[in-house]
Amino acid sequence: MIEKAKPSPEAIKAWARLMRVSRQLMERAEDALKEGGLPPLAWYDVLHELAEAGEGGLRPFQLIERTLFAQYNISRLLARLEADGLVEKLPVADDGRGQTVRVTAKGRETRRRMWAIYGRSIEELVGAKLSPDELSMVSALLGRLRHPPTGD
Repeated sequence: MIEKAKPSPEAIKAWARLMRVSRQLMERAEDALKEGGLPPLAWYDVLHELAEAGEGGLRPFQLIERTLFAQYNISRLLARLEADGLVEKLPVADDGRGQTVRVTAKGRETRRRMWAIYGRSIEELVGAKLSPDELSMVSALLGRLRHPPTGD
């Protein structure tokens, strides 16, 4: 008989709190964006990654890797962003079916307006409640839970 690993009570408590707090923080940030008449947080994530990529933009599969959206979700989101003039799709020269997506000036402005509220939410919900040392500790601890480990 193979004994199955069971989580400790501490692991269960940590998991439950992590899930609840994560959901609550995201909901509050989403609410702040909505109150400001701005699009959902998922839009910010895509616009941010495209802005960071520069004029060369990204292929859709690269956005999937960077944002962890499912392929069907990113396709619908990109269609919506394109319809709103926030991104543009360009053909890839050496790939007849491939496309590169890049952020437009309107997309950069929308991202800037979203960040004003999103950044303030991060400060109010996290930054103002923990000391710099505590923020570093939380960041380091959460970093240890990531798989595979990355630098962020």
